[in-house]
Amino acid sequence: MTQTHSQGSSFIGRNPSVLYFLAALGLFTALVTVMSEAVGTGLVSTSFVKTLGKTLCLCLVAIAMDVVWGYCGILSLGHFAFFGIGGYAIGMWLMYARTEIIVADSLAGQTIPPTPQEISDAIGNQIFGVVGSSDFPLIWAFADSLWIQLAFVVLIPGALALVFGWLAFRSRVNGVYLSILTQAMTLALALYLFQNDSGLRGNNGLSGLQNIPGFADSGQDVVSIVFFLASALALALGYLFFAWITDSKLGNIIQAIRDDESRVRFLGYHVESYKLFVFTITAIVAGIAGALYYPQAGIINPAEIAPIASIYLAVWVAIGGRGRLYGAVIGAAVVSLLSSWFTGGGARSIDLGVYTIHWVDWWLMLLGLSFVLITLFAPKGIGGLFDKLVRKS
Repeated sequence: MTQTHSQGSSFIGRNPSVLYFLAALGLFTALVTVMSEAVGTGLVSTSFVKTLGKTLCLCLVAIAMDVVWGYCGILSLGHFAFFGIGGYAIGMWLMYARTEIIVADSLAGQTIPPTPQEISDAIGNQIFGVVGSSDFPLIWAFADSLWIQLAFVVLIPGALALVFGWLAFRSRVNGVYLSILTQAMTLALALYLFQNDSGLRGNNGLSGLQNIPGFADSGQDVVSIVFFLASALALALGYLFFAWITDSKLGNIIQAIRDDESRVRFLGYHVESYKLFVFTITAIVAGIAGALYYPQAGIINPAEIAPIASIYLAVWVAIGGRGRLYGAVIGAAVVSLLSSWFTGGGARSIDLGVYTIHWVDWWLMLLGLSFVLITLFAPKGIGGLFDKLVRKS
């Protein structure tokens, strides 16, 4: 079992990496802001600011995955579903509010002012016309309220994780069986959302999320830097929060559960309660990360929640080094940025004469090969290699 920390030392004294991480993140955020098109020299394009902002959100959900898997030993293959739910929750308000503005502007010139019902019908037709409907499903009952939808960003992932976790942990489902169950949950959710009658526009998903109400007079350069700063703040708070948890007595217990669950139970701890807490709180953080990610991506559809996305999330954490919060950040950041470079046209194709290597087609193979090599030769990931360099210096 994990040894308890010294009672006399401070939190930062026991975890200097937290201070280093926050300082590095603050410096990085300031540099990008200064070099952005919105407030600085324009050395960093708006599209790349969005890429960096999305990467910070992926780092946050990777930290949540690291806590539930690397620290507690629960290999969840469903945490990206919570990420997507957070995106859908805020996306509903964004799409409704933006469509309401468009409809109001188009009807403003009429001699007879439109009634609230006519405006509502026009909004419904604009949003759901793509799936052959014009009626608002019950799930959209509060889509016009920003504060309620923000509450849903936290409540829905938390409630789903709480119910699922309670059912699974009380039955003492562990190991690969629990991983399969979380994957089945994710698949069921994705298949449901693919249906047109799900109320969330089926395969079309929610689009135009980058058009933020209240920023009509501002360009995407301003919107991108605002969300970049919000993502950086969320990552800093999330890192600090989870570092505090993992450094506490609670952190010692969940790591002991990872190492020897039966022994912890024998010592009198209610293992299922600790697992349920970790599973639920990390799902909530994943939902918050998704709510920040998809307004920067501009669109969300059911493919984002497919089980493969949660598998990628586990790969990021493994590459970065599970059981290390900064390892999860490194893994998510490296893979996300490399993915954007290889699949976004940054890496030029290589003509070998008889065959041309298009990196868009080879990127996933490279990612899989990297995962295999790190698992075989550096099981502690990039973070583990970093630890060795620090100890040698």
